[in-house]
Amino acid sequence: MPDKLNHVDFRWYVMRTKRHQESKLVALLEKRKAESRNILEIYAPTHTTVNVRLDSDERQKPLFAGIVFVLATQDALMDFMKERSHDVDMQYERKKEKDARTQMCVIPEEQMRAFRDYNENYADKVIVLERPYADYAFNAKAGEPNEIVRVIDGPLAGCEGYICRFRREKRLVFQVRGFEPGSWLTVSYPNVWDLHVVRLHNTEGDRLSVGTEKGRAVDLLVGFLQACGYEERALPMLYDMIGRLVAKPSLVSLCKDLHKQGDVTLSQRLAKMTGKEAELVINLARYEHDNPGYVEANWSRLTLRPFLTPTSGVEMETGMAEVELQHKDFTEIIRKVEITEDAYCPSRQKDETLTAVYYAHIGIIPSSCGEGQERRFILFANWDGFLAEYFLTAGKANEKLVGGTVQAVRAGTSKSEKEKLIESFRNYAPTLYKVLADACSAVKAVRDLPVGNGTLNALAVPTTEADMDKATATLTDTCIRICKELNTTTHLAVWRRYLRTVWLHE
Repeated sequence: MPDKLNHVDFRWYVMRTKRHQESKLVALLEKRKAESRNILEIYAPTHTTVNVRLDSDERQKPLFAGIVFVLATQDALMDFMKERSHDVDMQYERKKEKDARTQMCVIPEEQMRAFRDYNENYADKVIVLERPYADYAFNAKAGEPNEIVRVIDGPLAGCEGYICRFRREKRLVFQVRGFEPGSWLTVSYPNVWDLHVVRLHNTEGDRLSVGTEKGRAVDLLVGFLQACGYEERALPMLYDMIGRLVAKPSLVSLCKDLHKQGDVTLSQRLAKMTGKEAELVINLARYEHDNPGYVEANWSRLTLRPFLTPTSGVEMETGMAEVELQHKDFTEIIRKVEITEDAYCPSRQKDETLTAVYYAHIGIIPSSCGEGQERRFILFANWDGFLAEYFLTAGKANEKLVGGTVQAVRAGTSKSEKEKLIESFRNYAPTLYKVLADACSAVKAVRDLPVGNGTLNALAVPTTEADMDKATATLTDTCIRICKELNTTTHLAVWRRYLRTVWLHE
């Protein structure tokens, strides 16, 4: 019986020759290929040197000198080697164990395809970095983790890496497989904005999550206060509890004091907090201790809670996905929603898909209607801080922000121009663009929506009582899509910062 590995299986093998002799080896292989059915394809890398950067020093180094890749059977290459053994070698894998058998280096088809795409389209643009890939996960100067992105089209589709600043330029730092099994190169692409990328959630330090910690702590306490029926007393009670924790950072003591003064339900609710929730509250109290007046200055008024929060406030019975909470001036629908995100764990260099439970908060207020007409309502979600900044953007700046598509920019030092996508909602947050620009959109951005004695910048939907469920679903789904679009784009960074007031990301 013939040996299947030698006679039937076609694989990519690595052949080595002397430097600058690659074309000679290719010619010999092409000649043999014409005579043999067991040599299918020959590939010599088009770019054999790379720019290498170590700190501020940049120089060129050989990367694939003397290397030719051949798709063939092992038997066909061994026959070829017998004739050319004096100036050609096969690449062998390194032994992983002392007594292991040496094996020829074999490149998987998928890896070979990705390598060829990279080498032919990007190898002349990237710079090989000599520091380990893990070193680029964190920006030591800014004190923050670097953003993690995935390329979603083109020859680099599927590549994941960090957006890092090199002098005045932002580059994509990612890994490329070497031709030896298990080997990797750390490289940087010169202009990340030339690539179509999406931002991944960093499980070990996402800026959006870190930026909402204090907001989550306040929302947690406000949710408990509103659920316990404090309503107009909610803010004074919030300030009082934070003040007590500043003086004595003990949740046990706070619960005992509340119980003694008659706030039994609130005391019991606080006692049920998880360890993670308790840590948020204590950290907020510590921050208030170091920055007196912080909570009162940043939460000076209270209407509807932010659109997406990690806590419901109201305890939901098992199996319930929605509950109503009656306020003085409006009714609040608290709806459980699951949000799935593509994530990345830097320490393990592993992709993850995370699904977390959040609670969407939708307000309902009656709307004026004529006598005999069906009762009408306005459903609204709290986008107050985000929309306040949007409404302040006026004139040409607003037109560019909302509807801009491309603009002409000079290409480097040359006089030629190329088109560049403008960082607009139309380009990078299409659902928000539709809400702001499409007159037929069911969801509208409303400035200073009257709610009781106050106002709120909100995303809102008018509806009737019969269409209440449909309108609630429309508003919720639209707001979630906007949150996801803003959170996954590498552009619109300033709007991701304002998104922290809308989505209290865990």
